[in-house]
Amino acid sequence: MLKIGIVGLPNVGKSTLFNALTNAKVLAANYPFATIEPNSGMVAVPDERLLKLAEIYATEKIVPAQVEFVDIAGLVAGASKGEGLGNQFLAHIRECDAICHVVRAFKDDNVIQTGSSPKDDIEIVNLELQLADEGTLEKMRAKKGFKESDLAEVPLLTRKPVIYMFNVDEETLNDPAKQAELAGHAAGREAVCIFVNAKIEAELAELDKELKTEFLAEYNIRHSGLEQLIKAAYEALGLESFLTAGKKEVRAWTVRKGATAPEAAGVIHTDFEKGFIAATIAKYEDLVKLGSEKAVKEAGKLATVGKDYVMQEGDVVEFKFNV
Repeated sequence: MLKIGIVGLPNVGKSTLFNALTNAKVLAANYPFATIEPNSGMVAVPDERLLKLAEIYATEKIVPAQVEFVDIAGLVAGASKGEGLGNQFLAHIRECDAICHVVRAFKDDNVIQTGSSPKDDIEIVNLELQLADEGTLEKMRAKKGFKESDLAEVPLLTRKPVIYMFNVDEETLNDPAKQAELAGHAAGREAVCIFVNAKIEAELAELDKELKTEFLAEYNIRHSGLEQLIKAAYEALGLESFLTAGKKEVRAWTVRKGATAPEAAGVIHTDFEKGFIAATIAKYEDLVKLGSEKAVKEAGKLATVGKDYVMQEGDVVEFKFNV
């Protein structure tokens, strides 16, 4: 399961965004270290294909893929040396697959600002992650029997994919020039940048699907912060989804790009990979166009594949195995 750590300096809007992303009700306070222990929330990956498959297979049970978000307390300068409970915060980041770095890019005299600018915010956090990694490597090198080749296996913080989520004002949401200027501050990490307004995201989280569409259109926003972040994380980590469907349920599963059919089966259950025989695959687009699995088969578009088949985004699969 994908796990994303939400990090940043204190008072940049992390907890407000976490609440909006997970629709949780976590303390969002205007002072540093309001979040001491990390809050986590499970979120369904938005996937409209599941609704359509549920209609085709006449099932009411839909199980989307899930992402876990972890709201990690604000980092400060010196966190790598324990400042501001930094050691605890850095340990929580190590457990995550990707980092969502929330950067303050709005002005509000009523909210205490730790950094002086978006560029400053980014540099402080990145430096602390780098210093923490250097500390980790120093400890490893001091161990008896250490080999330089061992470094390749070390889960360094600076090796984790980073998505910069700029918390901007409403004006910047629709200003490509301002967005480009902000993204320039993050260019050194080759990271993906997305732009959201925490207050708008918080309001959006309270609405039903139909009203959300109208609300986004009102602000000329194509996708919610949640959709943008999950898409960016999937791309950064090289992930994709395959689907299973039947009368019992339709479900989305997450797998790395390039995974073979047996490896995908192993995501469902390790025994499926061990006893893999073959897989029957229909393309989602064919199912929607032709209306049923039977019609797909009659059209000669239902394929049976073996162990060497490389999974594709949107494959609707039935695995055959012997346990």
